[in-house]
Amino acid sequence: MNRLFLLTILIFNILFVSGQEPLPRGMTEAERMIWDDYLKNYPADRGTAPPSEIPRTPSEWDEAQGVIITWASYENNLREIVRHAKNVAKVYIVCSYPTSVQNYLSQGGVNSENIEFIVADYNSVWVRDYGPQSIYLKGTNELAFVDWVYNRPRPSDDQVPTAVANYLSVPIYQMTQSPNRLVATGGNFMADGDGKGFSSKLILQENSSLSESQIDTLQKKYMGIQPYVKMETLPFDGIHHIDMHIKLLDEETLLVGQYPTGVADGPQIEANLNYILNNFQTPYGRPYRVVRIPMPPDEYGQYPNQWSDYLTYTNSLILNNLVLVPIYGLAQDSEALSIYQEAMPGYNIVGINMRNVIPASGAIHCITKEIAANDPIFISHAPIRDEVEYSYTGYTFTANISSASGIQEASLYWSLDPSEGFNQVSMTADGEEYTATISYLPPNSKVHYYISATNNNEKTITKPLVAPQGTYTFEVGEQDLGFDFSANQTEFEIGDEVVFTYINQGVTANSFLWNFGEGANPSTADTEGPHTVTYDSEGLKDISLTINGDLVLTKSGYINVTYTEPTYFNLTIEIEGNGTTSPEIGTHQYEEGFSVTLTAIPDEGWSFTRWVVNSQEYNEPEVQLEMVEDIQAKAYFTDEGSGVGSIAAGKLLISPNPAGHTITVSFSEQIEKAEIAIMDIAGNTALVLQNANGVSQYKIDISALTQGIYVVVVKTTRGVWTSKFVKN
Repeated sequence: MNRLFLLTILIFNILFVSGQEPLPRGMTEAERMIWDDYLKNYPADRGTAPPSEIPRTPSEWDEAQGVIITWASYENNLREIVRHAKNVAKVYIVCSYPTSVQNYLSQGGVNSENIEFIVADYNSVWVRDYGPQSIYLKGTNELAFVDWVYNRPRPSDDQVPTAVANYLSVPIYQMTQSPNRLVATGGNFMADGDGKGFSSKLILQENSSLSESQIDTLQKKYMGIQPYVKMETLPFDGIHHIDMHIKLLDEETLLVGQYPTGVADGPQIEANLNYILNNFQTPYGRPYRVVRIPMPPDEYGQYPNQWSDYLTYTNSLILNNLVLVPIYGLAQDSEALSIYQEAMPGYNIVGINMRNVIPASGAIHCITKEIAANDPIFISHAPIRDEVEYSYTGYTFTANISSASGIQEASLYWSLDPSEGFNQVSMTADGEEYTATISYLPPNSKVHYYISATNNNEKTITKPLVAPQGTYTFEVGEQDLGFDFSANQTEFEIGDEVVFTYINQGVTANSFLWNFGEGANPSTADTEGPHTVTYDSEGLKDISLTINGDLVLTKSGYINVTYTEPTYFNLTIEIEGNGTTSPEIGTHQYEEGFSVTLTAIPDEGWSFTRWVVNSQEYNEPEVQLEMVEDIQAKAYFTDEGSGVGSIAAGKLLISPNPAGHTITVSFSEQIEKAEIAIMDIAGNTALVLQNANGVSQYKIDISALTQGIYVVVVKTTRGVWTSKFVKN
């Protein structure tokens, strides 16, 4: 009696001191001192037998009617949780003074709609660990609670499950007295809704008087847990609760914290993950899908092995379509929220800053406890994921669906584009197994789908719960039709020819129908081919080939017809003398690469002498050009009666040739009057002299001329004489 009295005094003193400072999630040193005596003097009137039949423990992502918080400390953080949670479920606040809580909420812009207050005693804020665990009783699917011995000497906290059960008129099964006593904590437990549970081996340490087999039996009887997966505790996590580093997002997806290699609890987390992957499968007999999320350092870049707080993003709450994620004002926060959003499409992902709470070894999950819904509809379905083979016989979907009131109807909803709505297919029942078939899905398509069930109480639930905003997705593979076709080119210009060829891969083909797409000439064909086709419009073209009327192979965007704006160049034609040209004199425009034939035609009494094309001289009257640049062309004609014929007789001699600064023009005979001009190769006059009279030789200064080929033209009374020279 004296010992019990002393224990009561000690507990009172501990809790009185804690009233000045919030209790941490773990035990204080004072609590450790009295723990053994606390267990020995635990109330003897709270134990109950397990349910008569094995119950089912729902998962966190199953439908919830509400969430519990205890108004003990961290009021601002709790207010932010309430702000969001009340929009998707009823919020039950365990408190001493409801009016005070209402006022605090109101001051922060949170009204009391969808909030109820449960007046009860409590010691701490960590309701996840001591709050009631929801279960469903077999046969009736009635909601019930399970309570265990809270692993802290906090008697008021340990009474909260009973207070909530009484408030909601929910039966409670208490694992609090031998031979059914179990010391446990909600933060060290998660369930997949299909019978599997997870904890760290803390559950073994805190129940050392029981064998592992006995613990497993208790969990099966009270909660329907089998198997019960137990992982090694982590060296730097002082409370050893699994919600600090791992979380089930659905029946097949594990969200697992990740440290840099070799840092803090990283090695043990990896070992625990490998233990799960190597020894356990999902409820559907498949390997778990794993999503990694960083375990961030604190503001100073330090991790728990460097005495930092145990910062974690896995300590989140899933509440119907809402996911509340702890953030800390760190650079990694946005990455963490993005990881949740990608892993949980359709959910509303909301971050709440918990930097002031995490030093006490907890975050959002630790200070919330969901209450499962009444009248549940259980849908167990192995989702079709990733890529599936194309099927000629359709795609079958199965689900196990049950409700205590019976299932009125169940449907499969599917879509290739959710923005355009969903197609409905009724599911056929065989007992609790429901089946639906989609007869045809296009190859290479992405399919979105979900399952909906309505019970005889007119309640409807979808799987996943957030559908249609979030759905299951998979991709249909290539279609194996026994034939194929190819094109000799898949990207080309308008007007180019493309050849389509049929490829037989085993099918017996009795008929053919080609469709070559928009702008094709021809647009269709009904023979095997090959078929030569041109297009008069640009863009991606869908090509299809139908064999025997019902085997259709469509290649969307298979060819790309392009149009390139052509480049044009100018051809400018001039003449000197009398004659015509083809093309005619003037400027003409041609597309790049076009071939043009220049032709010079002298008039009667005139003769063609040369073409000068972009400084290059041609002596033939026909010149073949390719238009790859702008071209200047000039045709030269000479009057046949002007004595030009004597030019060939060598009337002029130019020396030196090649020349430097001067040349000497020598005439084979003395001339009385002459005009001398020097022209460049393009026919432009470079120099004119008027006074070459009565001489047989004339010296000319050419220092002003640039290097090149020049023509000396001498006009005399006897005719026109010419001769070329090179200026160095």
